[in-house]
Amino acid sequence: MTPTSRLLDANQRLFVLGDLDAIAEHFAPDYVVQLAAGRALRGHEAIRAAVTLTRRAFSDLQVEVELLMESADRVAWQRTLRGVQTGAYHGFPASGREIVWRELVVSRFEGGRIVEERLVSELAERLLMSRKG
Repeated sequence: MTPTSRLLDANQRLFVLGDLDAIAEHFAPDYVVQLAAGRALRGHEAIRAAVTLTRRAFSDLQVEVELLMESADRVAWQRTLRGVQTGAYHGFPASGREIVWRELVVSRFEGGRIVEERLVSELAERLLMSRKG
């Protein structure tokens, strides 16, 4: 499976279908994602928790992936996620509104699986904006 097809498949199976068994197939056991403010999440359980929380908070979740650049072991890509916020998410109560947000990700691959990512998300900003409108 190419890095591009792995990213597409992982997004579809995890976020849209909720297939958490896909984690071991697509991500290395020592996976780490670097987030804003120097935060990092590690391992399969971190992925499982993030996907579960997102799917509980946003019903009818859809993901569109746009590839930006690919090298031998890295892919820079952007995803647009869309769902109705029917549950709480990190202190933001359910709004009942459709939320659309983008995430910019750089993924590094080893042995055909994703081993490290850097992720920037505008979800918190979109959730704040949904409270004002």
